[in-house]
Amino acid sequence: MFKRMKEDIRVVFDQDPAARSSLEVVLTYSGLHAIWAYRIAHALYKRKLSFLARAVSQMARFFTGIEIHPGAQIGRRFFIDHGMGVVIGETCIIGDDCTLFQGVTLGGTGKEKGKRHPTLQNNVLVASGAKVLGSITIGENSKIGAGSVVLKDVPANATVVGIPGKVVIQDGMKVKQKLDHQDLPDPVQDICDSLSRRVSALEKELEELKVNKRKGQEDGHSNL
Repeated sequence: MFKRMKEDIRVVFDQDPAARSSLEVVLTYSGLHAIWAYRIAHALYKRKLSFLARAVSQMARFFTGIEIHPGAQIGRRFFIDHGMGVVIGETCIIGDDCTLFQGVTLGGTGKEKGKRHPTLQNNVLVASGAKVLGSITIGENSKIGAGSVVLKDVPANATVVGIPGKVVIQDGMKVKQKLDHQDLPDPVQDICDSLSRRVSALEKELEELKVNKRKGQEDGHSNL
């Protein structure tokens, strides 16, 4: 156990240049506290002590702002940097050497049963505010950009950005997007076109009503 704790502390020094001493890391790094609390909760969870596991998890959430479900499976050298708002779901699987920043959600979509949370393979980085949702797999050595929303599997060695997330770099090469700038959607123009078509249809209906009314009047005069 102490060997793993030393490894966790060493990872902080490797990942965070602001770390200055082991005492500072042990006493002030909430991400480290959350991981250690998770290990206790996970051990209780595996022994079917679900209530105690959730109690430990919720206590850690209260003190650190990081919510890790005790059922999640997390590998070695896991690092949470500035972790406020991080959420890790029950069926998440996180490999070795992964990093999460603040505001990251590894959650479900609310529609799945069983395995409903993401799998992060080894050496995955998820940047601030990103949401990785559903039973999907993020390939090893991949990076998820800040604020991205990822709903589909990501291949290995890829960089994903955007809402919804799209692969922009894979194996060190830019991925060509099938997008012509002159064909970019213009929602304002689309609304204007829709209104124009509706106005034209209403004018046509009004004109038909006028014609029908005129014919009715002419028929009435002819009958007289």
